[in-house]
Amino acid sequence: MTAADANAPVGVFDSGVGGLTVVREIMKLLPDEPIIYFGDTARVPYGNKSQETIIRYSRQITNFLLEQHVKAIVVACNTASAYALEEIRDSVPVDMIGVVKPGAYAACQATRNGRVGLIGTEGTIQSHIYSKMIREAYPDYHIYAQACPLFVSLVEEYMLDDEVTRIMAGRYLKNIKQAGVDTLILGCTHYPLLSPLLQEVMGGDVTLVNPAYETAKGLRKLLDKKGLRFHGESTGEKYRLFVSDTPKQFRKFADYILPCTIGEATQVMIEAY
Repeated sequence: MTAADANAPVGVFDSGVGGLTVVREIMKLLPDEPIIYFGDTARVPYGNKSQETIIRYSRQITNFLLEQHVKAIVVACNTASAYALEEIRDSVPVDMIGVVKPGAYAACQATRNGRVGLIGTEGTIQSHIYSKMIREAYPDYHIYAQACPLFVSLVEEYMLDDEVTRIMAGRYLKNIKQAGVDTLILGCTHYPLLSPLLQEVMGGDVTLVNPAYETAKGLRKLLDKKGLRFHGESTGEKYRLFVSDTPKQFRKFADYILPCTIGEATQVMIEAY
């Protein structure tokens, strides 16, 4: 692996807009770091696609980010982290981290009774990646998983505290709640935006684990370990957004999620990579 430039940007990608929750946490924990984000808005969602397709998409996006000379890549997508990260990381000349491992580790540290709930897309749930990681470390822990496919659409319609969202949360979380979990992993990057509602449904004694925050912590640790923390003077745009489709719609959601207003999103023909 070749030496990376500490003053180069961090690359972040997701299947769409959800990974902006990871960007938001990186901005908070690493405010000096320049970031390049790619959202695959033309091909979202990833949760119902095959592993082969997700690997192909992830390679294309990684190639694009490498062309932007990033120093590390964050796979801010649970499905891509589950299906593609291990398949492509050895062929990439910079460090890559996903959202699954940090989230699974945080859940293991948070649980008191060994009963962990997990919500995510169909792809993430069917991959069993969280369960595998948790049980490798703690074989006696029990994981109760539930796909919540409608949450993504509800979040993207800005229905974060809507009665419809509340009803669906009650239905989705019923069995997990009855299982007596004391920890719930928000296994999709959209879900942290529903944290207040989900906390209300689950009850105050259940710890919500936000993999976006845990991933930002993992990135900070990685950059410190490799001596790659930004230490130069910012030149040009600090944050750059790229998408494969609907840049105006993406920018609207970015303004809604991120703590600062940034430039327009640029559309990229990602299939060329």
